[in-house]
Amino acid sequence: MKLELIKAVIVLPGTALVVVPGAILWLVVESGASPVPAGPSLPRFWCAIVLGMSGFALAAWTTRLFLTAGRGTPAPWAPPRRLVVRGPYRHVRNPMITGVLLMLGTESLFFGSWHLAGWTLVFFAGNALYFPLVEERALERRFGDDYRLYKANVPRWIPRWRAWDGIDG
Repeated sequence: MKLELIKAVIVLPGTALVVVPGAILWLVVESGASPVPAGPSLPRFWCAIVLGMSGFALAAWTTRLFLTAGRGTPAPWAPPRRLVVRGPYRHVRNPMITGVLLMLGTESLFFGSWHLAGWTLVFFAGNALYFPLVEERALERRFGDDYRLYKANVPRWIPRWRAWDGIDG
């Protein structure tokens, strides 16, 4: 299981948070423009710190829930065997992606890069298509009526104010 988790972390968020932004920044610098990283004297530096810590905490929390409650990983090749409806999953169906989006927003703010902000939008748009077309259909096949009930009561992207208490997962 640990190898599967390490592989999932390197391949999935590693690509979205390190490889693609690194390539974007490299291309921007090669084109003659230079992003200017924020220093501690700039408010965007501190906003990025808070945003990044929040995103990392949310991603770590949801990954841990996949491991402990779900008995799996965030990766499609080693998915949770049990439906996870705990913690932030009681408020929104995709908190792990929210955590990644917060970290991508951190990179955009820290580097002051509209190119990275564009990557954040592309990443969100890709997930906004992938989840209803692929992921949710697979979850319905794996978890049946429990997932359909969960899906009917917990929004995909905008969190519920009050936690949903329908299924103990």
